[in-house]
Amino acid sequence: MKTKSSAKKRFKVTGSGKIKRKQAFKNHILTKKSKKRKLSLTHSTIVHKSDEDNIKLQLRLK
Repeated sequence: MKTKSSAKKRFKVTGSGKIKRKQAFKNHILTKKSKKRKLSLTHSTIVHKSDEDNIKLQLRLK
């Protein structure tokens, strides 16, 4: 079974098995956002536990 192309472009699996994702809202209309906010949106974060099973299914990890 193939993986979802959209999911494999957006998510990476860490060494410990958690799923990493990029932050949203840093694409356009950046003039009204503060420097601090834009900097915090730059860093990637871990997917929430409630969404993890669904993404693992899309990536065919389960």
